Amino acid sequence: MSETIALLGDEAVALGALHAGISAAYGYPGTPSTEILEYLLAEFEKGGPIARWCTNEKTAVEAGLGVSFAGRRSIITMKHVGLNAAADPFINGALLGIKGGLVIAVADDPGMHSSQNEQDSRFYADFALIPCLEPRNQQEAYDMTREAFEVSERFQIPVMLRLATRLSHARAAVNVGAAQKQNPVSKTDERTRWMLLPAFARRNYASLIEKQKDISGWSAAHNANKLELPAGGKTDLAVITSGLGGNYYEENLDDLIAQRSEKQHSNLPARLHIGSYPLPVNSIRKLCENAEKVLVIEEGQPFIEAKLRGILNQSVTINGKLDGVVVRVGELDPDNVRKSLGLPPRSSVLDVIKQKHDDISNSVNNFAAGKISRPPQLCQGCPHADSYETIKKVAAELDSAPNHPTVAITSDIGCYSLGAAPPYSVPESIVCMGASVGMAKGAADAGIPYAIGVIGDSTFLHSGIGGLIDAVTANVPMTLVILDNSIVAMTGCQQTMIPSDKLRDLILGCGVLPEHLLELEAKKQLIDENAARLKKEVEYRGLSVVIFRRECLEAFRKRQKSKK
Repeated sequence: MSETIALLGDEAVALGALHAGISAAYGYPGTPSTEILEYLLAEFEKGGPIARWCTNEKTAVEAGLGVSFAGRRSIITMKHVGLNAAADPFINGALLGIKGGLVIAVADDPGMHSSQNEQDSRFYADFALIPCLEPRNQQEAYDMTREAFEVSERFQIPVMLRLATRLSHARAAVNVGAAQKQNPVSKTDERTRWMLLPAFARRNYASLIEKQKDISGWSAAHNANKLELPAGGKTDLAVITSGLGGNYYEENLDDLIAQRSEKQHSNLPARLHIGSYPLPVNSIRKLCENAEKVLVIEEGQPFIEAKLRGILNQSVTINGKLDGVVVRVGELDPDNVRKSLGLPPRSSVLDVIKQKHDDISNSVNNFAAGKISRPPQLCQGCPHADSYETIKKVAAELDSAPNHPTVAITSDIGCYSLGAAPPYSVPESIVCMGASVGMAKGAADAGIPYAIGVIGDSTFLHSGIGGLIDAVTANVPMTLVILDNSIVAMTGCQQTMIPSDKLRDLILGCGVLPEHLLELEAKKQLIDENAARLKKEVEYRGLSVVIFRRECLEAFRKRQKSKK
């Protein structure tokens, strides 16, 4: 029995996984993927399948592999940059004998709404030689999620589900079906398939290569790879779309038909929409065999476009992101797709919306260039503000030779990144999760006297511990400052993996000397006192760790609200 429910794209994925009979779900919070696991966590609290946040994306994938080893289904959720952290088990997972279906849902963020890059996860799926499904709407997000588990078990391989921000965070009606039961526990009896010792791994890799023909055949026949050829089979233009690019193409199709009619083009463009990977090579060749030019409209990086140059006859002109016909930076939308189709701009309410979007983008660019006076800021009363005032005071006292810098302050990803903006302007680098620790160590090794790494408590647990161990081993003269607000604040106040009162034991266990582990309360009235104590540790010619501790105000408000 089916019913229709209004769902975000992320929620459609979550419900699809539930209805596919998952036994567990794991992930690390990261916009635009967070809502998938939050939906499943709510179901877990009601008695549904296990759902848990993990220390990082790597441990999440490893937990999913363990569920598969036991014969049951699981889904792993993360954003695109999180896949970098998970790459080791993700890629090696393709060599295993997946028993229970394993689906990795990765949400890409074209336009970098809340990310540090625009990387395209399809490259990872291609590199790992695993199938990838790319829904173009919420209904496909639900249907493809359910299908992905069947494909995983059919080929004994993980399957990627690739999402994008606009799909993840938009809501639409979804027709959902009945849920199926969970797989029984049935531990694999193919032990050597799960042991990647060289002798076994070589055999497993050969098996993975042998699977490619069948996987390609499955993808070529998939109904998401829809080929539309004009009557007579001949056309000057062939269009390849994928994901949300297919929606934007169709929004402009009526105007494209009218324009071609005016120019006396008798046929519509041939068109292939791709929603399943590996690429349907024969369909691509059939699409383009009589075309003079092919235009590729894909959300993300030019993945399909680059592959075409090894598939098509070199006489066919290929237009897309590589030659600038399709915008390469930022998201696709109906207007920039319209331009790539050679259509004139349209005057409508959409222009007003686009202008507002452009105004926001210009504001962001102006902020980066220091041209606006009111940049994004930390929340009023945020404990990080007092911590940054303390660090700034110490840095100003120590950095007395501007032409020969004595202080380096490295940071990374979290809400504390906003400390790089005025009025604080403290961090000098923001690269990736955990990079603050290794970069501070490297700056100290390079000869900067006072190297300070600034990291959040959750980010430290995610990927800062390894860097700290490196610094302990070298006893490098640097100070790691941990901003402990007791929560994963930036993505909606998820709980940290261990409570704040356990951080001290963890850090001491890494080998930090107790006399150089300092715990301070982040309060405005304590700034002078805290600055004096922090400065003493920064001046120490070895490794020190300073924890600034005060609960996030948003987390406090949520906690108080939950008590009512």
